[in-house]
Amino acid sequence: MGLLDDAKRVAAEFEYPAEDVNIGVKEFMRQMDEGLQESGKSMNQIPTYVTSVPNGTEKGVYLAVDLGGTNFRVCSIKLNGDTTFALTQSKIAIPRELMVAKTSKELFSFLAKQIESFLKTHHNDHFEEHHQRRQNGEQMTDEHFFQLGFTFSFPVHQIGINKGHLIRWTKGFDIADAIGKDVCHLLQSEIDALHLPVKVAALVNDTVGTLMARSYTSPGKTGTLLGAIFGTGTNGAYVEKLEKISKLKKMEGDGNFDSSTGNMIVNTEWGSFDNEMSVLPNTPYDISLDQESNNPGIQMFEKRVSGMFLGEILRRAILDMIKDGQTELFRDESSGTNDMHSTCTIADDSSLYKQWGIDTSFLSTAHEDQSAGHHITRQALNKDLGVDAASSEDAEAIKVLVEAIGKRSARLSAVAIGAVIISTGNLTLTAEDAVAEEEKEVLEEEVVDIGVDGSLVEFYPGFEEYIREALREIEGIGEKGEKRIRIGIAKDGSGVGAALIALVAGGREGSR
Repeated sequence: MGLLDDAKRVAAEFEYPAEDVNIGVKEFMRQMDEGLQESGKSMNQIPTYVTSVPNGTEKGVYLAVDLGGTNFRVCSIKLNGDTTFALTQSKIAIPRELMVAKTSKELFSFLAKQIESFLKTHHNDHFEEHHQRRQNGEQMTDEHFFQLGFTFSFPVHQIGINKGHLIRWTKGFDIADAIGKDVCHLLQSEIDALHLPVKVAALVNDTVGTLMARSYTSPGKTGTLLGAIFGTGTNGAYVEKLEKISKLKKMEGDGNFDSSTGNMIVNTEWGSFDNEMSVLPNTPYDISLDQESNNPGIQMFEKRVSGMFLGEILRRAILDMIKDGQTELFRDESSGTNDMHSTCTIADDSSLYKQWGIDTSFLSTAHEDQSAGHHITRQALNKDLGVDAASSEDAEAIKVLVEAIGKRSARLSAVAIGAVIISTGNLTLTAEDAVAEEEKEVLEEEVVDIGVDGSLVEFYPGFEEYIREALREIEGIGEKGEKRIRIGIAKDGSGVGAALIALVAGGREGSR
């Protein structure tokens, strides 16, 4: 058996045929429903208390802050009312000592001071007016305050649109006295201590922000159904009927939300879909990756879809092919069998031998390489992985593996998208509509709009087309349904999206 045959044999382990896609969709819908009825299920289906999406006509100036890791970002967003906006922002690194401060007050006081500095720099007139009103003892109303959306990318138990208790810190933060406290209240207290004209109107998940940002900027009249992240991680948030979120009645939550729309955005946390492994595809490479990860048995969907893991899956597949000389990958009998006229060698300190040693950008490079003899892939093998004098056949074998891993990721992504579309009934046609559908172009009001963000969907070659190919194979969507699905990039869910959630929380009025 030749090298390419060996590569195709390994690649076949990643095949995810139409039958399995449809099984996956049905189980995804079942777990969605389960999560709407009870807390603590595989798919959390977290109510966000956001009950409407923007339509692009909204106006006003709103603030957004984003504490997502080691940086803190402050933005102001001017919504122009015509699906366009102008964004001003500043970013500052969080001092290491504040990430592990003795009290939460130290961190949140620092954050409030950054907001104050931003207002003085970019909105000084409003800042000074507010200061003058306070000195004169004037009565303050909501219109005198900026509404702020707070993107807080740590696990929280959200109980209202601007209420959420910190469950635990991640990403190097460790401030014990903040656990269990309402993070919006912590920030508002420090903002009030500085007498700033700012109200924390909404606690924001960046995936929900992606949905909101897309709905404001999307080209048509149709509101966006789903915001999805396919990047380092993966998640989705979608518009659900309030009546289906039966667990809301049982939750310790804030009943103070606008129920007149009949809808609420739900944050699926779909990275943990099918942690039980009842329907997800599995290979020896997935199994060993999970066992050696820092959270075995958790986020099983994400570990097969997101960019953080695809490089590691590839690394393990390559190692399996080269161990014990089982295949000819990166092995030459002599320089005469290698078109580089040299024998291929792997450096002792090659990234191939290190966990997480292959970045997903390598997969993108190999996937789209159309150069003669796969020259670009061979360069990347040398530069990124310490594989010297790889042959064109080696590079072609790597490309076969890469395409299989990337395609499976996209087809799994289609399972999530397809399940949300079908379960919400957004493709359902009446009998009359179905007949008319045969004879006409898709009308704007029939479009199902999906907002996506993340490096995979934006930069990975052919990712969207692989998704669409799988959507066409899903029962209940098919070729006609797939044509009605519009997928568009939604940028900056934690900035623009957070501002839009502050707008919705404030009752769709301008900031002042």
